[in-house]
Amino acid sequence: MGSIQIELFTTLDLVGQAPGGPEEDPVGFPFGGWQAPLLDDVTGAQIWDALDGTDALLLGRRTYDIFAAYWPHQEGGPDDDIATLFNRIPKYVASRGTPDLSWAGSVHLGRDLRQAVTEVRDRHADVKVIGSLDLVQTLLHERLFDSLNLWVHPIVLGVGKKLFDGGEVPANLTLLDPPTASPRGVVHLRYGLAEGTPQTGDMTVST
Repeated sequence: MGSIQIELFTTLDLVGQAPGGPEEDPVGFPFGGWQAPLLDDVTGAQIWDALDGTDALLLGRRTYDIFAAYWPHQEGGPDDDIATLFNRIPKYVASRGTPDLSWAGSVHLGRDLRQAVTEVRDRHADVKVIGSLDLVQTLLHERLFDSLNLWVHPIVLGVGKKLFDGGEVPANLTLLDPPTASPRGVVHLRYGLAEGTPQTGDMTVST
């Protein structure tokens, strides 16, 4: 069995909407492209390291459409390594509709998302979920993930779609690697899903 790894860029208030550009997801959101001023070589290297070994993508409909319009045309350019990887590996798309799957290697998941994601996990070693906040909400709720990989940026937006936006279930996570910070203050955090649910205690009781 492989692993489902969620990869997300967020702000300090855990907004993950449209980090890449103004046209990504503009409805009611004035901060599209908020990540660009905070990128540096350290974060760039971390992102590429995180993608190393990926053998499938699991994407929501909106993120898939953005990727399908961009990555097939980037081989030979400055993003050639990522483009070559994304264009080569299978892309699994979670959508209630009928998406245009013209990007080579794209597969529409069935309506039973739990079964479909389980089958994808069994078929591949290293499945990445990038962006796709609506899909991420479902994966968190269903505990259908193995790790949560966050780049937390030192800004607060106060508006936008968030990583945790209701519907999550109690869960324990364990820190997989020591946190690291880039020169521009982006903190990289890697958590793995752990057994059990959060426990409580009484700080006034001596142990």
